Amino acid sequence: MVIKEKVNLYLYNTLTRQKDLFKPIDKKGKKVGMYVCGPTVYSYQHIGNLRTYIFSDILRKTLEFNKYKVKQIMNVTDVGHLTSDADTGEDKMEKAAIKEGKKAEDIANFYLKIFQEDLKKLNIDSPSIWCKATEHIKEQIEMIKVLEKKSYTYKTSDGIYFDTSKFKDYGKLARLDIKGLRAGKRITKGLDEKKNKTDFALWKFSNSNNNSESKRQQEWQSPWGIGFPGWHIECSAMSSKYLGKHFDIHTGGIDHIPIHHTNEIAQSECAFNVKPWVNYWMHGAFLTFKGEKVSKSKGGLLTISELEEQGFNPLDYRYFCLTTHYRKRLEFSLENLKATKTAYDRMKNLVSEIKKDKKINKKYLVKFEEAINDDLNMPKALAVLWDFLRDKEADGKYQTIKEIDKVFSLDLLKEEEKISIPKEIQLLVKERERARKNKDWKKADMIREKIKELGYVLDDTNKGVIVKKI
Repeated sequence: MVIKEKVNLYLYNTLTRQKDLFKPIDKKGKKVGMYVCGPTVYSYQHIGNLRTYIFSDILRKTLEFNKYKVKQIMNVTDVGHLTSDADTGEDKMEKAAIKEGKKAEDIANFYLKIFQEDLKKLNIDSPSIWCKATEHIKEQIEMIKVLEKKSYTYKTSDGIYFDTSKFKDYGKLARLDIKGLRAGKRITKGLDEKKNKTDFALWKFSNSNNNSESKRQQEWQSPWGIGFPGWHIECSAMSSKYLGKHFDIHTGGIDHIPIHHTNEIAQSECAFNVKPWVNYWMHGAFLTFKGEKVSKSKGGLLTISELEEQGFNPLDYRYFCLTTHYRKRLEFSLENLKATKTAYDRMKNLVSEIKKDKKINKKYLVKFEEAINDDLNMPKALAVLWDFLRDKEADGKYQTIKEIDKVFSLDLLKEEEKISIPKEIQLLVKERERARKNKDWKKADMIREKIKELGYVLDDTNKGVIVKKI
């Protein structure tokens, strides 16, 4: 809800390395096409992954606050993402299927459902369209055929590859030293048929490495033989199908910049003969733990469900992510999250005391708009809200917070859902409280675990213990 002369929206564009004034391709209808690099659904998405989706959700809601109509597409990688970005290793989906003794399709559907539940818990809006890689094989093959016709591809015993030496702008997103890369170490063993170290697979053969029989669950017929698509081609093929061959915004984590998004640009600009393919590239920084990037390969990760089991509300984590700019690393620890939870609970307590009204406070809403339109400056926007809540002279608080929370999505005006708590649980809660007063933390933790086994979790707030169903 823009309530004065237009406050321009500026977004940091990885392509230009600066904050650019946002100008949509569709200038009349104010429609915006936005593609979000979605999950590879071979396992649970941890809180590091989810920080990126909170960022893209904030971006979408900021655009909508500015009265843009956003068409957001999110892919689901359910084939083709290998364990190495150098086109080597096992397909993550196939590896998970073997490990769990299930069909790859069942693995994908199981983890996608949990991911979608996590998004809902975090108040992340669902995309306009979900698109699975396995349901768009035809589109991927057609795009590879276009690249082949334009002489950008070549064949090896391993698959069909994109020749990056034929695209002079290769590496522009990451500003890679291509000459240095190509003059560097020899190609990875097993891929020594690649013409350039930076070349990447568009289509991989199932029977590579001279296997007599394919052991893959997921494979398709193609003009080049039985196989499966490379990871990068899926995003180009699906985004162009739903957003056109030139669209506004592409988001993802910063780890996608040097390879995945660089390769998307190369194949797309060559296939579609358009520059730039995407006007604004936006990337979220890492969640870190003890200074290191949080990643699946290092283990010790937490999921949203595990945070809930420890008494956190998923929106505690959303608030936590808003306290640091999306382009800055965010250091995670349970202690940091607990401190954030305390601040968030205090904010909700202050909001709960506000009476309903029908007035908008233009002064504070303009300050909020200026913050979010400055490249999604959520820490500054939170500071504006805190100032507003503490300003005893300010009026129009209820309706203004209602507008602000359309972007934050912290359920600030939502009343706690009242549920019927069984007597057994009530008695256990009281017993735990006595243990806590006596500083018998071991007993208190044991009771919490018992309550969890019975299907309930506890949320310790400033107003006391809140009991919720799992």
